[in-house]
Amino acid sequence: MKEENLFRRRFSLCPTVQKKNYRQEKKRVAKELFSALKDPSVVIMSNWLKIRGSLKSWTKLWCILKPGILLIYKTPGSDHWVGTILLNACKLIERPSKKDGFCFKLYHPLDKSIWAMKGPKGESVGSITQPLPSNYLIFRAASESDGRCWMDALELALSCSSLSKMTAKSGRDGDLSSSSESSHILQLLQSSVGEASQVETVSEENKGLIWTLLKQLRPGMDLSKVVLPTFILEPRSFLDKLSDYYYHADLLSQAVMEESPYCRMKQVLRWYLSGFYKKPKGLKKPYNPILGEMFRCCWLHPQTDSCTFYIAEQVSHHPPVSAFYISNRKDGFCISGSILAKSKFYGNSLSAILDGKARLLFLTRDEEYIITMPYAHCKGILYGTMTLELGGKITIECEKTQCYTELEFKLKPFLGSSCNVNQISGKIRIGEDVLATVDGHWDSKVHLTEKRTGQQEVLWNPGPDIRRQRLKRQVVQVDQQEAFESERLWQHVTRAIMDKDQMRATQEKFVLEEAQRQEVRERAERLWNPRLFTFNSDTNEWHYRYPDAKPWDPERCLLQFEKDGIIQTKENSQHQRRSFYSQNWAAQQKVSRTGFLVFCKGGFM
Repeated sequence: MKEENLFRRRFSLCPTVQKKNYRQEKKRVAKELFSALKDPSVVIMSNWLKIRGSLKSWTKLWCILKPGILLIYKTPGSDHWVGTILLNACKLIERPSKKDGFCFKLYHPLDKSIWAMKGPKGESVGSITQPLPSNYLIFRAASESDGRCWMDALELALSCSSLSKMTAKSGRDGDLSSSSESSHILQLLQSSVGEASQVETVSEENKGLIWTLLKQLRPGMDLSKVVLPTFILEPRSFLDKLSDYYYHADLLSQAVMEESPYCRMKQVLRWYLSGFYKKPKGLKKPYNPILGEMFRCCWLHPQTDSCTFYIAEQVSHHPPVSAFYISNRKDGFCISGSILAKSKFYGNSLSAILDGKARLLFLTRDEEYIITMPYAHCKGILYGTMTLELGGKITIECEKTQCYTELEFKLKPFLGSSCNVNQISGKIRIGEDVLATVDGHWDSKVHLTEKRTGQQEVLWNPGPDIRRQRLKRQVVQVDQQEAFESERLWQHVTRAIMDKDQMRATQEKFVLEEAQRQEVRERAERLWNPRLFTFNSDTNEWHYRYPDAKPWDPERCLLQFEKDGIIQTKENSQHQRRSFYSQNWAAQQKVSRTGFLVFCKGGFM
């Protein structure tokens, strides 16, 4: 041990050795990356795009983006080549569009031709389509998310083109590692978040792991089937992360009490926005839950002397589906739903889509609100600054009152400034009548403007005062949890990540994943039967097995409690009215069999 420490000190003090190792590593990474960029099999992205011709009509063509070039075909095969765009002299810009979809433009800044003279197989004449402009092309993607992914991918391909030219020059000069682009290539492996988002820098130790991961990926690949390195993981389960929406569940308690449908919808929207500002430092992904994994917790409401209970279970692994149920009968609301988490890789960006909906029910009013979710978009994985944004249009709809909210999470425009980050806009309407408009930033201040009076108010602003009002969450102690409850199941991985021991974290994660694979092999063709949720094939939705949507009867109902994942209500047949929830959780745990909310081995009661 003494000799090892002496050896480490000797070389830690030797700048010559450090410089040599640095040069070798820089040269290795640069060569490895450029080798991939020159590989003809590398495809950054491929999909259908509409292209506007010289006669201003649109043609749907198959586009394949590779480093430095964009190949255009009539069909996904390689038999009907239309043309090849050389990206080394092209500029890229977003183009406003009045129609559906998302438009962008590739053009030569000096109005020169952007086309190659021959095709990939030596073709001199392309397949016949409508005439296409010589010095620019305008493209239309099917949606904003697809369009943003294409722009991210084209940024990468344009950069690859410039890197290729610089590397060819430095190759003639003899030393790749000494050229200016080699340090630039190393920057491609840097991962930092700028502007209004979180900030994180990847350590030297983890850069090789990023590159190893990226070499596994192909455009369009489903990331749920990719084993991710532990240093990019947030040390908690996705089932746990979904509970972030209920730290301000008291806003729903207030919404139930509002008299008008519009005021109830406004309060529901305020609660909806409260679920987004709580985020980890840096770009982190929670654990993919194990099949059968469960997470439960609750929040005490000191103002109403009630409690909101949360139950979630991983009901499917491929595809990954998480089902959840939330209940606070005393305050008059419950929520049920399921989320199919889908992630796609697009070369320099990836998107995470939460496919599903939540149903919020106000018990005393028999009103149901159907709620959808935005998608997350991460760009700059290979090139540029890594940023995470939310995008897409969401709705909150109440069929009974005909009250609707439409909200759009906007991705930053291609040429936008920092003030364009995390923007949202929308409107609240009853029937066809717009009652109010909404605009602001989902991670800071959001304003609501009354359409009739023009009066403006702050709908949501998660400042220090709001953060101090967060409800206190209670979780069953780890040593009292069942084997498949999230915190206990992942405890060794979590401890290793917190200790910054990535090797141990990877080993512990592998143990869990291998156990799941073994369980799948042993189960063979038998279908998995979730413990707390059941699937309704008619509605294609998951439902909690033990729902209770009856309005709270203060003369009969004593308290709501959870045991073994089952949310129940203790009733008093003699109609004695008492107060059962206390603000002091520590004091409650000292009380037993008195009717207070008390933690026991099986849950909260």
